[in-house]
Amino acid sequence: MGLTRQYLRYGPAALFGLVGSARGNAAFVALRGERGRCVAVPACEHVFVWDTRKGEKVLILKGLKQEVSCLCPSPDGLHLAVGYEDGSIRVFSLLSGEANITFNGHKAAVTALQYDHLGGRLVSGSKDTDVIVWDVINESGLYRLRGHKDAVTQVLFLKEKNLLVTSGKDTLVKWWDLDTQHCFKTLVGHRTEVWGMALISEEKRLITGSADSELRVWDIAYIQEVEDPDEPESKKSKGSSPRAEDDAEDDETLELDEHPEERLVKCSKVGSIMREGRDRIVTLATDQTGKILACHGTDAVLEVFSVLSEEEVQKKVEKKMKKAKKKAKQNSEEEPERSVELSLQEEIQRITNIRASSKIKSFDLILSPKGELKIVLLLQNNIIESYNLNLSAQVPQAVRVSKITIGGHRSDVRTLAFSSDNIAILSGAAESVKIWNRSTLQCIRTMDCEYALCSLFVPGDRQVIIGTKTGKLQLYDLASGSLVETLNAHDGAVWSIALSPDQRGFVTGGADKCVKFWEFEFVKDESSVQKRLSMKHVRILQLDEDVLCVRYSPNQKLLAVSLLDCTVKIFYVDTLKFFLSLYGHKLPVLCMDISYDGTLIATGSADRNVKIWGLDFGDCHRSLFAHDDSVMYLQFVAKSHLFFTAGKDSKIKQWDADKFEHIQTLEGHHQEVWCLALSPNGDYVVSASHDKSLRLWERTREPLVLEEEREMQREAEYEESVAKEEQPVVAGETQGETGLAGKKTIETIKAAERIMEAIELYREETAKLKEHKAICKAAGKEIPFPVNPILRAYGNITPSAYVLEVFKKVKSSELEESLLVLPFSYVPDLLRLFNEYIHLGSEVELLCRALLFLLKIHFGQITSNHMLVTVIENLKKTTISRVSEARDMLGFNMAGLQYLKREIEAKDEVTFFADATDRFEEKKRKRKKKEKMVLAVL
Repeated sequence: MGLTRQYLRYGPAALFGLVGSARGNAAFVALRGERGRCVAVPACEHVFVWDTRKGEKVLILKGLKQEVSCLCPSPDGLHLAVGYEDGSIRVFSLLSGEANITFNGHKAAVTALQYDHLGGRLVSGSKDTDVIVWDVINESGLYRLRGHKDAVTQVLFLKEKNLLVTSGKDTLVKWWDLDTQHCFKTLVGHRTEVWGMALISEEKRLITGSADSELRVWDIAYIQEVEDPDEPESKKSKGSSPRAEDDAEDDETLELDEHPEERLVKCSKVGSIMREGRDRIVTLATDQTGKILACHGTDAVLEVFSVLSEEEVQKKVEKKMKKAKKKAKQNSEEEPERSVELSLQEEIQRITNIRASSKIKSFDLILSPKGELKIVLLLQNNIIESYNLNLSAQVPQAVRVSKITIGGHRSDVRTLAFSSDNIAILSGAAESVKIWNRSTLQCIRTMDCEYALCSLFVPGDRQVIIGTKTGKLQLYDLASGSLVETLNAHDGAVWSIALSPDQRGFVTGGADKCVKFWEFEFVKDESSVQKRLSMKHVRILQLDEDVLCVRYSPNQKLLAVSLLDCTVKIFYVDTLKFFLSLYGHKLPVLCMDISYDGTLIATGSADRNVKIWGLDFGDCHRSLFAHDDSVMYLQFVAKSHLFFTAGKDSKIKQWDADKFEHIQTLEGHHQEVWCLALSPNGDYVVSASHDKSLRLWERTREPLVLEEEREMQREAEYEESVAKEEQPVVAGETQGETGLAGKKTIETIKAAERIMEAIELYREETAKLKEHKAICKAAGKEIPFPVNPILRAYGNITPSAYVLEVFKKVKSSELEESLLVLPFSYVPDLLRLFNEYIHLGSEVELLCRALLFLLKIHFGQITSNHMLVTVIENLKKTTISRVSEARDMLGFNMAGLQYLKREIEAKDEVTFFADATDRFEEKKRKRKKKEKMVLAVL
């Protein structure tokens, strides 16, 4: 058997060129206790935290593979909840930058996240139409709320009551009672999708934004507060006939009451505020105090409103009353005193409009104690802008205080190039060319240009040449960062540029059906004494079709030209005579490259195939189905027959042109990959995508075995298929409004398997121990019992203690789902072990949670099993006694902590007053001293 060829793995080294992804939302975060300075923005699968004052990246919260879709900081400012495209949620610590908690419940992208006012619960809404409430402290899911028929757009907790408001693209706003976990009210006053919601006026008003320019305002009244206190308790109770008024429509308030719990809240429309924007609402939000309301559509304008507080409303009403009385006196009218009310426009006043430099994708705002409003905007073109608004001014004007732009391009990067020393990377987009340092990933030069399509470093790496969409060649000097020369090279776009192997010139191909040959020359400027580099046009090759790509063979004898007619034509460089035609692609060849020895040419086409040809006879060696969409770029690794391809399917793949094998796939980009570049030594690959990111991939020393790679790919596919399987059904549970929060994942299956293995080991070891005791008894002497190696590894623990150890290692968020896939044959043993553990008083809280869940899902089988009757009886006694003990201990600790709190507060008050007295005395002494000095001078 021959030796298998060994390849080296390429791995992700860095992500750069990205300020913030437009997919998620921006949010102010408190770092080192300072609010309103640092802002968290999604950056593909990571979250970047930027210091808006310095314009620096201060923290990176690293994600896994999926793109970030939603952010929400916790009320204490110490954590940040991040929702992803695959429906998972991770809670990061802003102090350490680590992900402490992971929640898996949604099947599609998370679209909304919200903490309650204490930060103990987190609610998430998703494209899969479900709303899930999570317990952050216990790190587990509480329940799933079903009811929306389309993606959830916003979720809001009501602080005063245990209620939740959700809005969706199904045009509905739903009210949920979290005590009974069901929807008790649905607002149907919207004709189109509800894109945003906000609570104002101490949660007594709800504002909803839809697909029109109208912000609808709803009054919220808690019926229980307004009802007659003498009313009998039976009328106020929540649980009266759940079907009595099902689906009854209230025309006056535009509501659909699904249950008779309309006693909880009355919600009626009071009017509308008109926005200036004509398109749909994208983001609608308030600051933490609820005094400022802001919203924006799909344009570049943020509209800011001020919401009057109750005191301010009262003052305005009194002022209006006085004016009305004065007017009545002047007209000598004896009008009966009537109540004066403010209009909605007077209660919610427009402050100003902020026009950003590009389309706004999301924003966040924070009101400082001094009354200054800080606003941060995440724009569509990879920019973060922050504004300050002085609300105390007569005419508040927004002032832009910072703009983070240097970290990336405004538009998609269409061309990349490496310098000959592997250190500098060039990236060109529609508005600028940037030079990056590969090791530090810092942008060292930014030069304005026209729409760049192709580029190269001039030998010596001191100048770069850019081919543009308008047909120009632009020569830039890197030392000064200035444009040295512009030539009108082609009548159409310059699609391709290739340096000649002798490094004395280059060739360009354009949309004007021409291939032009250029040479470098030194010319003397009139203004300067020194000569400078220039480009001289020497030859032209006229063709019948648009030229898409040109490449020289390494010996500079042949020139390959890709044409719009789906063929590749090979010409002799010296005579420009036709040599070969490579035909076989069904769509135009967008990219190609020739190997270092000039024997092979690989072509990538819009028909998703890569063909490998021999350059001696033009025969097709192999056609490979490379990508699921167009192949955008192709390049050979230096001094090898390995090559990389980039596709519109967001993947980069490595291939072996000798064995015609796919070696590895570099996954990371989330949208189309436009181009890539390999370093001359082949150690680095840089790629650019439509997701605005540039990624650097590095060749590691880790060998890559193809069989192992295929096996890992199959495992990944299996895990993906497991996640897509139907969720296990809980006996007796109907598919109603509520359900389990978690979902079946490969982790929950593995956790269930570990529990099963532990119980099997416990069974085996118990049986062995019984057998051993019988042997010892028969022998009449003590024989040493052989300890299981697994138990020895855990420190010679008992088999039952090992089961508990395994159980404790199951993540809190995955416990219910793991128990759900556990077969019933393991449950009797588990219940007996639970009885033993609870009796010993270990992990009472965890075991009670698992016990109650097992009883819920296996109730029928447990109650019909006579063998388990005594076990359940014993469990009942031990559980009640141990839970009572735990409760007493908690109560005692709480009382102790409250006592200590009171003691500290009393001490602090004394200190505070003592400090105040000392300061007063000090001021008195200083004043007397000053008076004496004045008198002395006089």
